[in-house]
Amino acid sequence: MQLPIFSEKILSLTAEAEAALAERFAAFDAVAFRGTQRVLAAFAEHRVSDSLFAGTTGYGYDDKGRETLDAIYADVFGAESAFVRHSIANGTQALTIGLFGLLRPGDILLSVTNQPYDTLSEVIGIKDDKKNGSLKDFGVEYRQIDLLPDGSVDLPQIAAALDTLGTKVKVVFIQRSKGYLNRPTLSVAEIGEIVKVVKAHSSAYVMVDNCYGEFTEDTEPTAVGADLIVGSLIKNPGGGMAESGGYLAGTARAVELASYRLTSPGVGLEVGATLGTSRSLYKGFFYAPHTVAQALKTAALAAYLFEAMGCVVSPRWNDDRHDIIQTVQCGTPEGLCAFCRGIQSGSPVDAFVTPEPWAMPGYQDEVIMAAGAFVQGSSIELSADGPLRAPYTAFLQGGLTYESGKIGIMRAADEMWKVRGGK
Repeated sequence: MQLPIFSEKILSLTAEAEAALAERFAAFDAVAFRGTQRVLAAFAEHRVSDSLFAGTTGYGYDDKGRETLDAIYADVFGAESAFVRHSIANGTQALTIGLFGLLRPGDILLSVTNQPYDTLSEVIGIKDDKKNGSLKDFGVEYRQIDLLPDGSVDLPQIAAALDTLGTKVKVVFIQRSKGYLNRPTLSVAEIGEIVKVVKAHSSAYVMVDNCYGEFTEDTEPTAVGADLIVGSLIKNPGGGMAESGGYLAGTARAVELASYRLTSPGVGLEVGATLGTSRSLYKGFFYAPHTVAQALKTAALAAYLFEAMGCVVSPRWNDDRHDIIQTVQCGTPEGLCAFCRGIQSGSPVDAFVTPEPWAMPGYQDEVIMAAGAFVQGSSIELSADGPLRAPYTAFLQGGLTYESGKIGIMRAADEMWKVRGGK
């Protein structure tokens, strides 16, 4: 067995980074400790026991484990109600459930953080010419307010749009994380400022795509008035244990309406067999605050190393973080490919694979992806991807353990160092 060999330059930079990051790492651990306190308190309050982990089949009536986990999510996220289901395929489906639950023909969906992530384009109908059942197909209009040049939210423009469009605006949509954009991730406090403006000018629901943000702060957007937050279990809240699923949490009415899209009107949350998945969902939520801290440490290390190597990074190593995503502008196609090769070679699964750019459906440029995960597509496990277009940005996320994340980052740095000829 051959252990990885790193250049002296990368070893030296890593030691320097960890010394500089000691205080930042301690802050991540403090947030994880408080998050774990909230989770444990909810587990105790709802009397979690082994009997709740037994699965149900068929209709899944009277599934105490399912109902208790819903209540735990609501409590921990500061919401009136919530539901968690292993059967939700991904974050996009979870968001679709929420959007179709809240919106009706003739309503307006107003996105206030630029256009949402690419996978929602067909859901909304932004690029709908196939009549596949998008919101547009059902008579829902879409409006968009772009972020300001510095990446901040245009609050006056939001207020003006709400005053102009009136009660037709039923949902104001906020994407918390940057997605594939080079813009800052929104903090819970910033989301709270948006909520204040919305509630002062309309009766619209505020819905937040909370993917990548859970447990990075002491509160979630529901604590500042968001009516519905939505996320994927193979990102932060699944803690690396959930093998599929999603959640929605918020006000009782918003969650109720979403539940009728999950199943059917009149049925809502009364059904849903858990099929033996409950144990991993409970365990994942228990692990989540700690696992998110590992991912944040991995991201901060990457920010320090690659900034020291001359790359533009966001956030910087000493910036506050509100999600687990780290961007690294690699500068050249060769640099981006080298970065992804390093991440792949440091993965626990498929480390022997060499990622190559390919023409991924729905994207204008070729995309390269590195992911050696135990769960396919899991973003809480170390992964990186990016389109082959200037400035050749790698979007990095995850790291189940800091130790494995560190190895992946060091391998990526070493690969890029080689491509640059040791410069």
